[in-house]
Amino acid sequence: MDVFIDVILPVPIPQFFTYRLPRHLAELAKVGCRVVVEFGKSRVMTALVVKIHGNPPEKYPAKYIQELLDTEPVVTPTQIWLFQWVAEYYMCTAGEVMNVALPSGLKISSQSKIQYNPDFHHDELLTDLEKSFMDVLIREDSISYEEAGRLLGEQDLNKFLKSLVAKHAIILFEEVNERYKPKLIKKIRLHSDYATDENALMLLESLGKAKKQQEVLLKYLSIIPLDQLSEKNEEGIDKQRLKEAEVSDSALAALITKGIFEQWEVQVSRFDSLESDSLREIQLSPAQEAASDQIMGLFSTKDVVLFHGITGSGKTEVYIDIIKKALDSGTQVLFLLPEIALTTQIVRRLKRVFGDTMGIYHSRFSDNERVEVWRGVLDQKFQFVVGVRSSIFLPFSNLGLIIVDEEHESSYKQFDPAPRYHARDVAIMLALKMKAKVLLGSATPSMESFYQAQTGKYGLVSLKERFGNAQLPHIRLVNMRVEREKKTLTKEFSSVLLEAIGQNIENKKQSIIFQNRRGYAPYLNCQQCNWIPHCNQCSVTLTHHLNARTLICHYCGYSESVPRVCPACGSPHLRSVGVGTERIEDDLREIFPEAGVLRMDLDTTRTKNAYENIIGEFETGEVDILVGTQMVTKGLDFDRVNLVGVFNADKLINFPDFRSGERAFQLITQVSGRAGRREEKGIVLIQTNNPANRVLQYIVDSDYEGFYASEIKEREAYNYPPFSRIIELTVKDVDRNLAQEAAEVLAKRMKDYLGEQRILGPERGLVERIRNKFHFVIWMKLEKEKMNIQATKQYLQKELVHLITEKKFKSVQVVVNVDAV
Repeated sequence: MDVFIDVILPVPIPQFFTYRLPRHLAELAKVGCRVVVEFGKSRVMTALVVKIHGNPPEKYPAKYIQELLDTEPVVTPTQIWLFQWVAEYYMCTAGEVMNVALPSGLKISSQSKIQYNPDFHHDELLTDLEKSFMDVLIREDSISYEEAGRLLGEQDLNKFLKSLVAKHAIILFEEVNERYKPKLIKKIRLHSDYATDENALMLLESLGKAKKQQEVLLKYLSIIPLDQLSEKNEEGIDKQRLKEAEVSDSALAALITKGIFEQWEVQVSRFDSLESDSLREIQLSPAQEAASDQIMGLFSTKDVVLFHGITGSGKTEVYIDIIKKALDSGTQVLFLLPEIALTTQIVRRLKRVFGDTMGIYHSRFSDNERVEVWRGVLDQKFQFVVGVRSSIFLPFSNLGLIIVDEEHESSYKQFDPAPRYHARDVAIMLALKMKAKVLLGSATPSMESFYQAQTGKYGLVSLKERFGNAQLPHIRLVNMRVEREKKTLTKEFSSVLLEAIGQNIENKKQSIIFQNRRGYAPYLNCQQCNWIPHCNQCSVTLTHHLNARTLICHYCGYSESVPRVCPACGSPHLRSVGVGTERIEDDLREIFPEAGVLRMDLDTTRTKNAYENIIGEFETGEVDILVGTQMVTKGLDFDRVNLVGVFNADKLINFPDFRSGERAFQLITQVSGRAGRREEKGIVLIQTNNPANRVLQYIVDSDYEGFYASEIKEREAYNYPPFSRIIELTVKDVDRNLAQEAAEVLAKRMKDYLGEQRILGPERGLVERIRNKFHFVIWMKLEKEKMNIQATKQYLQKELVHLITEKKFKSVQVVVNVDAV
């Protein structure tokens, strides 16, 4: 009987595809294994088996798979269910979910290769160059296009190969390779005949005339001494250790050739391990212990618990206690962090407690490193994983607990590409499926999570005292209008902030300055004709980056050099307008030349270890001032930080978004929490033009509950989350009029179905043009209690297909963002 498989392909097409299994593979294939298939005319892809059956497809002949990559599943049935749930809920395809979920190292890559045609027997048809090229093919079996290009030098490669194909002399084919390569190291040991102290000494004497070979042996015996040779020689040493000792390579090679040394390869982990004696126990305070006990008690009746602990209360120690209890019960644990690169200190503390039983999974790791963690979870080598949002898709088989730290963070939401999922919400669904528990932690919980806790759906545990003798910082609002009137500003610094920074430097204390805008300045401006440089692909000004001497678009990445004179009028009088982190850094160096100043933003942390290096420098106390974007608000715990300065709080609060007040409260409270985390009370200075703003007043009072009560009333009055779900539709096209017309057509159809009051827009996007496409946005507000949201999504899906299959709108793109934040 013929055997067929349904597979998920990593393409945005909302269906499975059926392929035929060769008979010799029918017994080996399993659900969750990867196969290599041809899709379309020439595309070669990694597909995931989701069903094995005997039913051929009705509408197309099933192709045979090209290769079976696994004999055991690399994806679990729960993961396949999760891919489909995410696709359905977030209105995308299972292929798009699979594409994000699987690390690149588990997907194959194809490379064009050139092979000698064994049926070719007409050498007389070949030129001299073609003959010499064919000789290489006969010797090498096959070569890549790149290798062929190097052989031919100046020759036109395509024309040359086309000639050989026409003569039937060569075969062109795609060679498929798995990207994952295990890490192998070469090891060296003495042959067993010499692995006693007596025989080793005799060998040493016999090499008397071969001094360099004798040096190699002496170096080996310095690493494994004679008295330990018989017991330790078998495991050998890394060959690299001998190379680092600068022994002769040729002498070592000669000893291997003679059989005196043996060389072999072993597969090793790519991750640094900790010595067991460096692992540490933690000691909870009475308040932390009570919080831990409350959480465990609530888990008996609640699937989700919200842990509301103020900044500096020691939530991490409570997490560690809960994690230990879960691991002791024999289950796996996932610890989600908003951005792993921004939480170096937490990862380090966890590693000291859990050592090599803990895996780390994030985008700054190489493809190979991520595959090792994936396989480690699959084989249950890693019972505990710390990771960013994508780690929710790891192949857990026995998950008992998910912790979502800083659960309010917008970094948990993926915006591009699809799936536009929220890791916190997916974590709750995955836990429900696997009968696991979820612990959400934050000093400033999201409105949605706190509402669920207040209404009893989630358990709630509060920790309202800082760890040890630390106190909450004193928060003061600095009125910038008064400073301007009195002319006491220096650049964009208030006199109050500068005085506090100076005092901190004198007292050998550290300061953090927060400005949520990178670059030197938001834009350049010609003082003569008012010219301002704009992106040629987006409706935004270009941000001035002084050190790189470039103007950069932060939406599409377009950049150009800073002009010496105004391109419009030729004036040399160009000035930077506004303040970014780069400018603050330069100004502080100028005002406090004796101080050490560091900057932490996207521009200074692009490399793998840049963030860790900046944190390391700041921790040593050599740096006095750290300037940064929202990176400095998360997961940092420094003994010497006594002052936090906040630039431009008004812009955060007045951003045109219903969540702007919530986000401003969260960001400023979080960065304020970096100050005074030990015995000495810290100071926070917030520069604002409007000290009477209600959000700032709640921040000054450290009153989250008061802010929540005020905010939730407004949300209910205007039917915003958590009382509704919002689906954002962004209609895009290079033709502005076409994009607007398509958006109006779609909005009308949805209004006809849902009613006028549930549809907002279409409106021009906040940035109307990005990457040369014009954006029009429609918001759908769907009441949770009154609406059948699943039916609404199905209707919307039909209307989207209807719209983009109309001839007029075939170029239009519609992006669906479910639970837009």
